Amino acid sequence: MKLVSWNVNGLRAVITKGFEDFFKSINADIFCIQETKMQQEQLDEKIMKIFQGYNTYFNSAEKKGYSGTAIMTRNKPLNVTYGIGIEEHDKEGRVITLEFDNFYMVDCYTPNSKRELERLDYRMVWEDAFRNYLMELNKIKPVIMCGDLNVAHKEIDLKNPKTNHRNAGFTDEERNKMTELLEAGFTDSFRYMYPDKEDAYTWWSYMFKAREKNVGWRIDYFVVSNDIKEKIQDSYIYSEIYGSDHCPIGLEIDI
Repeated sequence: MKLVSWNVNGLRAVITKGFEDFFKSINADIFCIQETKMQQEQLDEKIMKIFQGYNTYFNSAEKKGYSGTAIMTRNKPLNVTYGIGIEEHDKEGRVITLEFDNFYMVDCYTPNSKRELERLDYRMVWEDAFRNYLMELNKIKPVIMCGDLNVAHKEIDLKNPKTNHRNAGFTDEERNKMTELLEAGFTDSFRYMYPDKEDAYTWWSYMFKAREKNVGWRIDYFVVSNDIKEKIQDSYIYSEIYGSDHCPIGLEIDI
């Protein structure tokens, strides 16, 4: 099974930047999107035509032009859940869960701690709630979770760890929460396949020609239950694909 995840930084914008070509050529079984930045009523025929042949699910933020997730899947799920069932966390369209026969597919856009770490306290609350949500699912059947998790877990996951130490996405607090998630029974699929691979990034600042110089961060992940980690066939970073400040990532798994 081929799965893809991409923070598109605005679905309507990325559609004008080659999204359709990538979507069709990659031919994924499940395609997860973060940061759609749109309401469902803004889905027009042009967008829906791209997703022909897929069942489509959107979770939009209450605030317009902000956050939002979407999943396209060839196989119809047994159930679809929006959010994690906690009101304070479910206003920004950050999570969609699809239940299939033998696994849960969770698409997540983790809240950014922001400049000056003004949202770090909220992020910590979110992290605990989301981890508990995944652990409850994992008791029932294995989980594949993907998305923009807004954290570079280890120093190998960003170009300049020393100068970014207290910046959003590389604080000790955020990194420790990622460790807690993995220790709760989950595996970072990319590091499972490529434990020592350097210069493998999924996000680059629009400033300072960062992408051209590959001064990036790996903050997008496919995380799977430990029970199914041995079914991972490969984990991809499609760094050659432009259109957003993130590139798409992929997972092949025999499930």
